[in-house]
Amino acid sequence: MIVIGAGVLGLCAAAELAGRGHAVTVIDPGGVNASAVAAGMIAPAMESLIESLSEDAAARLTRARDLWPAFAKANALTLRREGAEWRGPNAHEAMARLKALGFATEQRPEGVFTPDDWRIDAGSALTALARTPGVALVRGKVARLTGEARRWRVEAEDGRVWFTPTVVLATGVAAAIEGLPNSVAALVEAITPIKGQLMVVPGVLTPHVVRSPEVYVAPCEGGVLVGATMQIGERDLTPDPQAGEGHLASGQALLGVATAAGATRVGVRGASADGLPLAGPSGEPGLHLALAPRRNGWLLGPLVAYVVADGIEGVTPLPDAAAFDPLRFSPPAG
Repeated sequence: MIVIGAGVLGLCAAAELAGRGHAVTVIDPGGVNASAVAAGMIAPAMESLIESLSEDAAARLTRARDLWPAFAKANALTLRREGAEWRGPNAHEAMARLKALGFATEQRPEGVFTPDDWRIDAGSALTALARTPGVALVRGKVARLTGEARRWRVEAEDGRVWFTPTVVLATGVAAAIEGLPNSVAALVEAITPIKGQLMVVPGVLTPHVVRSPEVYVAPCEGGVLVGATMQIGERDLTPDPQAGEGHLASGQALLGVATAAGATRVGVRGASADGLPLAGPSGEPGLHLALAPRRNGWLLGPLVAYVVADGIEGVTPLPDAAAFDPLRFSPPAG
């Protein structure tokens, strides 16, 4: 089978399928990968707090996080269970909200700490997933898909051709590939791009993620990441110096330290109309989707992978699969 796209959703799906005994080819278009740019936060608690999520939505994110230990172990990934700290206003309200949603909390002098948010080093994790036994990574840009009798013809821009009964579309915010069925192309084209800008600051400034309403500071390989913008509808990868300066100042204020500016990273993520991924069977035989995780690609990676793999194998899906069903946006029959 073929996975088109080598971001977190594509590689998690490929690794899960390989772990179930399937031979998987991942076609990587190259270029800037939003998953590699990201901070790798697996953060159901802070996301629930910042996004004012319902109990059901917060529970879904927690279930997604709880899949990570087994997934990380199976794929030789290092899961960092460092917790996260909220240093925003109204710390007592934040603590009460987190507790009401079922998250563990601890009052600290600067704010509220929770052990329930974890992290992974995004770049290293993507490299490890691409090296999963049973996964073959090839570089190329798919130019066209053609549905044939019980198989798909996948054609690259350079003329290479693959034939497979199963395709997983994990193309991020890229345009719909020529030849996609109209119903699937419409789903792809409806994905909203969200530009995110982060700054890498050298030095070990915090042992765990620290967040406020305006900014986060997260440990990363070589220092910390300070971010991130959420520019809805934007897909330009050009850094915005003013936004970078603003985030650096906010990060310095959050930690109470002065730091020099570092390198800027820019990535573009995708979001569906309801903010949840498009994951699972597309309604077209042999074509499955792993798209649009909004700002929670790393958190949702294993859950999306299991949903996609279950759909391909035709086994009973996880309960959360219904929330990600790509067909939820289809008009009712009749």
